[in-house]
This record gives sequence, structure tokens and C-alpha cells, in this order.
Amino acid sequence: MSANGKVKANAHWPAIRFTVNGESRMVNVPPMKRLLDVLREDLHLTGTKEGCGEGECGSCSVRMDNELVNSCLVPVLQAEGAEIQTVEGLALDGELHPLQKAFLKNGGAQCGICTPGMLMAAAQLLAHSPHPDEVEIREGLAGNLCRCTGFIRIFESVAAAAGTSASAPAKEPVKEPEMEQTHHAR
Repeated sequence: MSANGKVKANAHWPAIRFTVNGESRMVNVPPMKRLLDVLREDLHLTGTKEGCGEGECGSCSVRMDNELVNSCLVPVLQAEGAEIQTVEGLALDGELHPLQKAFLKNGGAQCGICTPGMLMAAAQLLAHSPHPDEVEIREGLAGNLCRCTGFIRIFESVAAAAGTSASAPAKEPVKEPEMEQTHHAR
């Protein structure tokens, strides 16, 4: 480490190459450094957020080779040769993505910590199911948590971007999750 606490580049670290938002990138960092940290600290793409650091909240979600991943769990070495899309890569030529527009219009964004991950999960969902019903939207965003809102506006935002209605009848009834009783509740 240098005097300012920054890790110095090391000739023993491999050059790791991948594409981020359509741009070829190369980093020379410890191979076990989290992809989240490389994106934020080394590539200055700060849209991806850290919520829990344990892969539980989805705030750090990015698309890697067209799969949704929690970047806090991915060592950057696993990104070698990968195509990565972050929330910054949703907008094209300065024009917001339809999901971003819908989140703004429908109040789907609150504090901003979960929003990038929600947008990336929704982008993944729409890539595989362009016109999802309510059940598919709920399932597609199930790995992302928001502590600021009741999810309804988020679901409505995704439905609006897809040109569907989150209040339209679902293919199967939506079941509310049953609460597991703990020994304190018995």
C-alpha cells in the first residue's frame, strides 16, 4: 500500500480485459477484487451501488454476458472477456432508456440505492420477456430489495416500460408470501 492507503498496481497482477457498456476496458488490479469495486473505484462508474455486500439486496446488480449478477459477489477475474452492462449503459446517446423514463414518470425511484439494481433486473426481465405480466415482473425483481417503498410503483414502472399494466390480471394469482413464525411469535 502507498502512503495514501491506495493499493499500488502490481506487475504480478494479471491484466483483466472485458467490455463495459460497449467499451473495451482493461484493469490491472488484484484478481479477487470485487467487480463492484472495480466498476466504482477503478472505472468510476458509480451508478452501481452497494447495499448489503452479501448478494442479498440486488443493489449492485449488473448484466454480465446477458445474465443478471450481483457484482459484490463476482471477483473481477471472473469478468475476463465478459460483456458487462451497468446502469450507465442503459441510456443511449444521452436518451434515457424506456425503463429509466418509466421509473421517473411513475415514481419508481426513491432514495437511489436500490434503483440501479432494480433497473438492471428489469432490463434483464424485459430482454427475456418483453411483455411480462404482474407475476413475471414480481419474479423478475424478486432478488432486489427496496426499503423505501412498497414496490407497487416499481412494478408499475416496469409494466409501463413494457407497455403492459401491472394491474392487469396475472396468468396465475399472486400469492402473498407467508411469514415464517419464529419462536418469539409462537
